[in-house]
Amino acid sequence: MGPWFSRSKPLSLWRGLRGKCPHCGKARLFYRYLKVEPVCQTCGHDLDRYPADDGPAYFTVLIVGHAVIVPFLILGAPLIWKAPLAILIPCSLAAIGVVTLTMLPIIKGGVVGLLYALDINRADAHLHTADAAE
Repeated sequence: MGPWFSRSKPLSLWRGLRGKCPHCGKARLFYRYLKVEPVCQTCGHDLDRYPADDGPAYFTVLIVGHAVIVPFLILGAPLIWKAPLAILIPCSLAAIGVVTLTMLPIIKGGVVGLLYALDINRADAHLHTADAAE
């Protein structure tokens, strides 16, 4: 691809968030919970070349921490002080776990879609400063 070619970032991100191939938007992105299809079943695009790595986990923790835990602490303060800990801790951990595990594949799909749109792949690893320093 040359510098004249531009992929739509919002469209690729939206397709990834929905769990679809960022290239064609038709086939599914994952064949298991977080395993990316090596090759798109519809268009044949190589999906394995986009290294999501730890990014989705960091973004998930960041989003869940701000969007779930902080409102729970602010809005649930009266409940926290009155409820027995034997009930409060398991219920809150289960709720946070469900939200986290639900959001993780959605965010990973978005990261893969954005990596596709920016054309960042495993072949670009030599450009990272940490790799060059070794």
